[in-house]
Formats: sequence, C-alpha cells, structure tokens
Amino acid sequence: MAEYYVNRHAQWNGDHEVHTAECAFLPDVNARLYLGVFTTCFPALHEARKHYHQSNGCHHCSPPCRTS
Repeated sequence: MAEYYVNRHAQWNGDHEVHTAECAFLPDVNARLYLGVFTTCFPALHEARKHYHQSNGCHHCSPPCRTS
C-alpha cells in the first residue's frame, strides 16, 4: 500500500503525473493533489483521471502505469 498524489501542473505534453509519497520527483505540497492509499498505481491513475483526464504514471515511481 502506498499514498498517491497527482501533479496539479501538467508536463510539457499535457500529462498530470501520478506519484507515490516516496517518489524523489513528488511535487511541492502546493502543486499536488492527494489521491489516496492504493495497492498499485492503477487505481491511483483511475482516481487521478477523475480530476485530470490526461494523467499518466511517473516514469520513476509508477512505471507500470506509464503510457507514453
């Protein structure tokens, strides 16, 4: 189980990245939205897409959920 967050600010390609609380690339507290505690990144990504349709997993902490 891990806590997941989504970056409120989109990347250059429009993606809002989903990160775990332990990720080295976790955005500043004011630049992230708490998603909840999940067993994998897949339900976290589903939750993120409720807020930001174009969400994607972080390359470093959520690679199975990375689509591009």
